[in-house]
Parts: sequence; C-alpha cells; structure tokens
Amino acid sequence: MSPLTSAERAMTNLSSAVIDDLSQQLLQLDIQLNSNIPATLFISDLHGAGDRFISILRGRFGMLYQTCIEALPKTFSSHKIQYIVNIIRKQRYFADENVKMDIQDIITCFVQILKYKFSTIEHNINDVIQDEYRDIISRMISGLPVPDPVYEVDIVSHRIIEHLTYAIKRILLDRIMVLGDIFDRGPQPDKIIRILASKWYRNMVHYVFGNHDILWMGAAAGNRSLIAEAMRISCRYDHLELLKRLGFDVSKLVRFSKKTYPPKNVTGNFKAKTPQAKSMEKALAIIQFKLEEETIKKHPEFEMDSRLWLKKLADMLTDGNVEALNDTHFPTIDLKNPHLLTKEESAVIDDLEKQFRTNKKLKKLLRFFFETGETYIIHNNMLNIHALIPSTETGEFDEFLNRNGRDLLNHIQRSIKRIGHAYLSGKKQKEIDLSLMFYLWCGPKSPFFGKDAMKTFERYFLVDKATHKEMTLYWAKNLESPAFKKKIMNEFGINRVIYGHTPVDFTKGKSMASEDGMAINIDGGFAAAYYNRGHALVHTPHQLYGIILPTPEEMKKASTNLETVPLSVEIIDEFPSPIKFRDTAEGREIRKKRDAIMEQLKKGSPSNGF
Repeated sequence: MSPLTSAERAMTNLSSAVIDDLSQQLLQLDIQLNSNIPATLFISDLHGAGDRFISILRGRFGMLYQTCIEALPKTFSSHKIQYIVNIIRKQRYFADENVKMDIQDIITCFVQILKYKFSTIEHNINDVIQDEYRDIISRMISGLPVPDPVYEVDIVSHRIIEHLTYAIKRILLDRIMVLGDIFDRGPQPDKIIRILASKWYRNMVHYVFGNHDILWMGAAAGNRSLIAEAMRISCRYDHLELLKRLGFDVSKLVRFSKKTYPPKNVTGNFKAKTPQAKSMEKALAIIQFKLEEETIKKHPEFEMDSRLWLKKLADMLTDGNVEALNDTHFPTIDLKNPHLLTKEESAVIDDLEKQFRTNKKLKKLLRFFFETGETYIIHNNMLNIHALIPSTETGEFDEFLNRNGRDLLNHIQRSIKRIGHAYLSGKKQKEIDLSLMFYLWCGPKSPFFGKDAMKTFERYFLVDKATHKEMTLYWAKNLESPAFKKKIMNEFGINRVIYGHTPVDFTKGKSMASEDGMAINIDGGFAAAYYNRGHALVHTPHQLYGIILPTPEEMKKASTNLETVPLSVEIIDEFPSPIKFRDTAEGREIRKKRDAIMEQLKKGSPSNGF
C-alpha cells in the first residue's frame, strides 16, 4: 500500500477535525436537551426606580428559600431550610441550638444546592467558584474524597462555607426576562440599564421593548415629537437631575419657557412640582402637539385624526368659548395656523434634536435596547410581550401595516433593528421609520400600547374628566376567551403568555394569573408613580410562581425590626418532575440542530467521506 501524499494527509486531518467539531457540537446539544430549564425571573415596568430595583435584586426576589426547598431533601423542616437560608444570606457559619446540623451537614447541603443549580448549563463552574477553593469544591460536587481538614479544622471549614455561599448567591438566577419600560416616571433609568448591561448580568438578561423605551429610542433616532415628549415627561416628574446626568443642556428651553409660560399662567393639569419644570412641561407639551399633528396628517393610515386637537383649541379661543378649558394661555398658538411652530419653538426643538442625535451618554444606554431588545421572546414555552397582541372585538388578530399576529411582531422587530442600526452608525433615518416609532409609542394598534388613544391633551387642558379616560382595547376581554387563548398558542407554539404594561393591584383582590394560568400579568406598579409595589414571576424546573413585591415602607420596617422582608407568593403551577430543555420550544429547535448534525456524521463529513 503506497503512502499518503501530503495533500491526502491534509485532507484526512481536515476531515478528522470536522468530525471532532461536529461530535463536540452534538454532545453539547445533547447535554442541553437533558438539562433542567434555567431558573428565570420575569419582571416588567421598572420605570426608573433604580435604587428600589437594586435593593430587591440584591435579595434575589425571594428565590433563595425556594431554591433550597427544590435542591434539598423533602424531609427537611421549614425551620431547617430557614437556618440554611440565613447562613447563605449572611455568608458565614453560625450555630443554631434548635437545629441539629454540624458543619459537615451544612457543607453537604451547600454542595447539594450547587449540584442542583449546575444541572442547567447556564453557568460554568470556573466562573462561579473562586480560585482559592475551586479544586476542593469541584471534587465535592463530583462526589470525590476531600481532605479531612475540610470538615475538621474550623478555620478551613468556615472559609469553605463562605466560598460556597458566595457561589450559591451568584447562581440563584439563571436568566432575567425584563418585559419593558425602564424609562420614565422614576429618576434612575440609567442606573437600571447599567446594571442589566454590566458584565455580571448582561449574559443572562433578555429584554422586550416597552412603549416608554420606544419613546426614548425614537427620540434618539430623531423623531422630533418624541424628543419633545421624552423631555416633557422628564420635566413632568421633575427629573432635571437625570437630564443633567445624561449630559443635556436645557438652557435654551429654560429661557424660552420662563419667558413664554411663566408659572402663574400655567393653570392646566401640569404635574411638575418646581416652577421651572412646570413652565418647561407646558412649553414642551405645545411643541409636542404641533409636531405630532404633522406626523398624523402625513400618515392617514395611522387613523389617529381624533388626536388633532389644535384646530379645535384655536376655534374655542377664537370664539371665546373656553368654559371647557382649564387653561387659556397659549401665546404660541397661531389661531389661523395652530399647528405651526413659532421661530423660538423651532429653535428650541432644533437644539434638542441635535443633542438627542449626538448625545454619547444616551447612545451608550440605548445601545443596550437596540442590540438586546426584542418585540417578543419565546422562553420555556411562554410568549413574553410588553403589552398585548393587537386584536379585534371579535377575538381575531387585528391588522396593522397589512400584517397581524406573529408576522406583525416580526415586521416591527425588523423595522426597529433597521432604525437602531442607522442610529448607532450615524446614518440618516427614513421618515417612515421615524413616524413608525411615534405610532409604536402611542398608536391604538401598537403591541406596546393598545389603548384607543393617549389623551395627553385632554388630561392637560379639558375640565371634563370623562374625556381623560384612555380606553383599553380588547386584549383583556379576549384573554377570557378559550378560543382566543388557543389562537395565541397555535400562532406562537406556546402554552402561556406573560405580559405587563397595565398595573394590577393585588390589594384589591386581583391575581397575576388567569384561572387556568395561561395568561399572566406581571405589572404590579413597581414605581412610586403607581402602587410602589410590583410583581415578579419566577419559573424554576419545579414551579411557576408569582411574587408580590414589598413596598419601600414594608422593606424599611422589616429592616428596622431585623425581620425578613414580607413576600406574598402566588403559586401558578407545580411540576411533578423537573422540566428539561427537551420539553420546551427551545428544545424543538435544539433537536433540529442535533438531527442535522447526526445526518452529517452519518455521511462521515460535510464535504467528503471516509
């Protein structure tokens, strides 16, 4: 037999390398299919409550106790579980005379918890265990013998316990699913984004856009009415410090608003507490109304003519028929052409537009949204959206842009990604794309909004409170229909839908989940502008449960009394055996990849056989 030529040897080596690579891929996919699903936290509508989010995130939303229950023997009493939890929280060993557990028992429990958490493939042991005791702890997790001092020399045992508890706290959460609305209402959206985008969390965070995120994204991309609106809301909640922190110069706006809308002439329903912010809020509101009317008239397909209020306002002022108004000071409204900006208004919005387009601090924050965000995410057989899927009164998927259902959400996703690419690369935006961002913020068929109208004008200037009401469309009603639920399941290949956007007050007897557990609303009013409470949802391999989060007052009281912060838990579902990846929608996709690799391996190589 003649020896192989160098070319033949190279071909053989290449083929072997391909086979090895495919084999590794196949084994990795098999491991994933047979792993437990990740423990996932779902939360929505954080609305700038940065310090509160950090405080609750530090406590891992009550997941520590639940993880211990799932990982440790069922025979453990609640008192024993709580003892173990307390050691992990304090990250140091201490004895409890009412619990008969020695140091070896404690270490064994902690190793068992880590083994349970490593039954998913979300974490690498080398990233979780600190260097000093990594070899010893790895041996314990693998069930191998370890030296006697691990259990018998107190100073060694105590240090190992510190390392074990540190590792457990790090991997309690496998994934965080945020269903939108980090911006507005609260003063620290930047703090929340920096946390989620940090090296500690970015690889576990999944993000669904909310309409308030869309507002700021569209403003940064260059939509002028959204620029005015984002600034108006910031002034409305007196977040001038946030604007300063982001690097905005509002001096031109301040001078204009102070001169044009002195506080004594701001008599509408303006919320800003400081005189300066109140003047700015009104100035921006009028600029906003003028700019959005331009977009609405340019796009009749948006069907938003009911929002064209300026001509009606001009008629009331002209006729002196102003009893319906709570504010009649409109010096920048040309009664014949009420939609036109004055020269000074144009200068203000031109200045703000330039700042939004070029603001590097804002771009760094919004990069997280544009690169990470999605219109919807399917995770563990659950559809995650911010607000709703547009639907009709008869329970059909509603059409917008000649699309509906999943096709509509996919189209919107492509559009937002295109807009984001242009923004991040400094390219010129298309007018239709910027107008779409306006519609996604407040249009009735937007999957991020879903009300008949955003009645900002009415709430500001009309006396009759009946005109202020924003009617939620058909989503909530349709979710009561088994046929509509089945339509969602078939459209997306899921068995539950998780959403936020509309706060639910559990103190009034309302539940997060529908009776059948198929539809779950996780917006419990996290920010101070709502109920200051909030909901979270946790999905582990063994359970799906909602958490009613404590208010800041409840947290402060518990801290003062050295008590555990109270958490109300709503059990939604329990699973007789742990859910594996193979049982999920992701698992179906993994199996497709696995089967394709198997076919390649059967042939010997993708390019040539053996």
